[in-house]
Amino acid sequence: MTTEEKQILTTFEEQRDFVEQALVQAEKHRKKKEYRQGISLLVEALRYGIDKAQIYYRLGNIYIDGDDFNRAEYAYKRALDVDPHHVNAMHNLAIVYKRQKKVSLFVKTYKKAQRMEIRYPRKTQLDTNQKRHLRRLSVKIMTGMLALGGLIALVMFFAWR
Repeated sequence: MTTEEKQILTTFEEQRDFVEQALVQAEKHRKKKEYRQGISLLVEALRYGIDKAQIYYRLGNIYIDGDDFNRAEYAYKRALDVDPHHVNAMHNLAIVYKRQKKVSLFVKTYKKAQRMEIRYPRKTQLDTNQKRHLRRLSVKIMTGMLALGGLIALVMFFAWR
């Protein structure tokens, strides 16, 4: 990206779009083992201050794939500084400690990640079929509850007579 292009990204929407694209492209670079390109994109995206926890998390992923455990540790810790409930960053930090053979830190961090997973479950994306199924299920439940409420009202009506 040239200096002129960097100066053009002035609106928040443009900055958000850049960060989103940087995250997508960095993941593609990571899968191709083009770590330097991915790191460069993510470091550039950090300057906008948008989705910093996610950017640091992805940086940690690239560093861990490139066997740079010290930088991976730093990136995951920064992700947790920004978002203390980032379960994936905590889990991956535990993995870094395991690979660094820091057993006590691994155990402590891994247990903390498990507790976080229970308290702050990951947000999942549902596909169209899953959403449709949940809507149908909720309609059935609501219909059943209304019918039960009506039945209770009827019983109470006749019991008071």
